[in-house]
Amino acid sequence: MSVTSALSSALTGLTATSRQAEIVSSNVANASTPGYARRSVSLSAHVLGGSGQGVMVGGVQRQIDQYLINDRRGAQAAAGDRNVRADFMKRLETIFGRPEDQASLSARVAALDNTLLDAASRPESEARLTTAVDAARLLATSLNRASDAVQEERGRTDQKIGKAVADLNGALQQVNDLNATIRSFSGAGQDVSALLDQRQQIVDRISHLVPVREVARDHNQIALMTTGGAVLLDGKAAVFDFAAVNTVVPEMTQASGGLSGLTLNGRPMPTAGETSFILGGELAGLFAVRDELAVTGQAKLDAMARDLVDRFGEAGLDPTLALGDPGLFTDAGGAFLPADEIGLSSRLSLNAAVDPWQGGAAYRLRDGLGATTPGPTGNAALLVTLSDALTTARPLSSASFSAANRSLPGLTADLLSSISTDRLNADVEDAFTAARFATLDEMEKAGGVDTDQELQALLVIEKNYAANAKVMQTVDDMLSTLLGL
Repeated sequence: MSVTSALSSALTGLTATSRQAEIVSSNVANASTPGYARRSVSLSAHVLGGSGQGVMVGGVQRQIDQYLINDRRGAQAAAGDRNVRADFMKRLETIFGRPEDQASLSARVAALDNTLLDAASRPESEARLTTAVDAARLLATSLNRASDAVQEERGRTDQKIGKAVADLNGALQQVNDLNATIRSFSGAGQDVSALLDQRQQIVDRISHLVPVREVARDHNQIALMTTGGAVLLDGKAAVFDFAAVNTVVPEMTQASGGLSGLTLNGRPMPTAGETSFILGGELAGLFAVRDELAVTGQAKLDAMARDLVDRFGEAGLDPTLALGDPGLFTDAGGAFLPADEIGLSSRLSLNAAVDPWQGGAAYRLRDGLGATTPGPTGNAALLVTLSDALTTARPLSSASFSAANRSLPGLTADLLSSISTDRLNADVEDAFTAARFATLDEMEKAGGVDTDQELQALLVIEKNYAANAKVMQTVDDMLSTLLGL
């Protein structure tokens, strides 16, 4: 080997070790940076004229496990979906109230039952009659408030869907822009590792909203598609459209046109069921809350409200009422029509004839809603009948529950029990998906930067640097000796 060759080889060695030291420093500094992938320097022999001329830096490589990343992203999407559902079920359980809560629906039913019995034991007591009327009003008001709360949840969820769609469109466009930048920089021979890290972080954000699968393309490009088969990005970014509304009422659904669905590049796409392209992410969970879970909760409230109307408005229960007149509970002051069950709990009200707050009189609870003057104060027959109507087991007219015979307290208990059971099931699914995501996330991090390993590599790099520096020093000494001859 000539002196020139030795000098050239040592110089390439110094360049390579310097680049390796720089990469190790970057790895250690970003060991805990989200989305950062460990780098390594690709080295190869530098051959010139058939003989070795040192080492050549081929580039910087990102060390990732794409299969593990895809699995983690799928788990992340599932965790987002189940977390949205579980959080809503907790709020729904609070809206309905637990049996031990004084303001729960079951407590309101029990209070009405107790006050009717108290009034029947002392029918001449105006105070007990008023207390029973107040209990009936509170029950109706509790159903109104519960219905309003459910619709507020739907409204807030609708706004969240709008924000999620905007975030999704923005993230897809960012990935598309990064694809173009990475292609340009790669063609110029520049290191694009930092851009690849940034793109991976954005794809991770997308995978929280919808489950995505990343497909590699030439020149460090990627395509994105949902696990359901919808192409989100391949050369250009797809565009989702959604129109949020300001107010949601029980009658508003996608089918009725009152609520917006989701379109992909102008084409409607299903948001639920096995044919949904977005199934399994936070966006799908939000649609499930707005269009399924909250609707089911509203239907249960409406079923309870209908049972109240039917029980206390049954023909012959109050002899002072004509056929078709509303009973103790009304649909916004009028008679209830079975076709109008949706949203009944939000419209339920106490009959004005018995409600002093609406100009009525409490004595009509004892003497009949159609009574024009007070009757015998000791007659408790109607009060006993009303109490019996509340506790008698009867089939339900609503299709939201099974047709098994139930008393009103029994129906309320079943309603609260079903909500609690659904909440527990949602919590179990949420815990499972969260644990799976956490496990895969830890596995991915374990394959990232190991600072101990990096520092060990740095020691080797220092030795290699010192060896190449020694060669250069030796060459310098040789040249000095030759020039001194």
